[in-house]
Amino acid sequence: MIAKDVLAQPLQLRTETMPNRLAKAAMTEGLADAHGRPTEGHERLYGAWADGGAGLLISGNVIVDRDHLERPGNVVLDRAPDAATRKLFEAWARAARRRGAGLWMQISHAGRQTMRTVNPAPKSASDIALAMPGKQFAQPQPLTEGEILDLVGRFAAAARVARETGFTGVQIHAAHGYLLSQFLSPLANRRTDRWGGSLENRARFLLEAVARTRAEVGADFTIAVKLNSADFQRGGFGADESIRVAALLAAAGVDVLEISGGSYEQPRMMGMDGMTRPDAAGMPRSTAAREAYFLDFAVAMRAQVTLPLMVTGGFRTADAMARAVSADGVALVGLGRPLCVDPAGPAKLLAGAAALDRWEDRLEVGPWLLGPKSPIPMVKAINGFGATYWYYQQLRRIAAGQAPDTRLGVLAALQREQAEQAAWLRTRAA
Repeated sequence: MIAKDVLAQPLQLRTETMPNRLAKAAMTEGLADAHGRPTEGHERLYGAWADGGAGLLISGNVIVDRDHLERPGNVVLDRAPDAATRKLFEAWARAARRRGAGLWMQISHAGRQTMRTVNPAPKSASDIALAMPGKQFAQPQPLTEGEILDLVGRFAAAARVARETGFTGVQIHAAHGYLLSQFLSPLANRRTDRWGGSLENRARFLLEAVARTRAEVGADFTIAVKLNSADFQRGGFGADESIRVAALLAAAGVDVLEISGGSYEQPRMMGMDGMTRPDAAGMPRSTAAREAYFLDFAVAMRAQVTLPLMVTGGFRTADAMARAVSADGVALVGLGRPLCVDPAGPAKLLAGAAALDRWEDRLEVGPWLLGPKSPIPMVKAINGFGATYWYYQQLRRIAAGQAPDTRLGVLAALQREQAEQAAWLRTRAA
């Protein structure tokens, strides 16, 4: 069977049917208004992705606590929305679903990965600060049990609103070093109460959020979880623990598990290890050959856990995507950065295109010493964040009804994005 036929196969989940195996993975948009509400930019952007042919669209972070944004411009859903706000969510969902794709709201809390400019006193599992230079993140304070239980309720309440406004599911974000991932990590979670210590205790917050969410949305609404394969830090959340948590999630009635990895301290989810490409950072040779950063781990997990798995990160060729589905048993292939430049990428693959462009290979600020593989740590960081912001800028253009600007420079994107985020924060403060 040729690649396009494999990728065009519908996916029947317990709760819904996806028209094909290609998913637009969650990517932060930064398009909310100063009150954290969806905007017309969300409608245009998700309408473009809907027209682009993916069988599933997953939103960027929708935050359950407005004091803990993942970035300026996040959508926030931490209280019952008024009628006007509810209509904005409904308009977003209508645009995203206009071609029949599934639509999941990713619900999240940034915890200690909330920037100091957003919150100088963030909350986390413990008082362990991020090991990152630049003082962009403040030392967190441990959540009390009452605050944890309140947040469990907020995840569930956000999921209920998602269902009521036209989304077909939610994805609970427990990866990439955000709050639920912080609780799972023995490095970030030093608690001695029932929310820390053993893996079962560290997973309690996530499992309570899943259980409460299921009680709110019912049995016929998709609940997915995004989980790290590992944090890639010595003494952190590792592969064996990830498989054990996956088994607990399967028993809890989760419908789909997306495999990812890393955190702000080790950003493997962005294809970087210390801000370098993953194939230059000791990833398994088989993974590099098949493109996907986390595919080898997903295959290992599938041997022990029956949950449908989604894998995102690095896929570019139709053959690699098809092999992941047909040979490796992956249920959904997640696509991220390619769809920032070409929202119609899935439709092209389904029509027989061999591959999507690797724009990241072209994003450099200068010759080798100043490029992505520079030995200078600060230059690596500038390249990493600059490349990420380059994609942010492409999303902003699509959301504004404009074509992507592939001639935009990395440093220009970095400066423009920083200015726009600063302007959003000033508007919010006013």
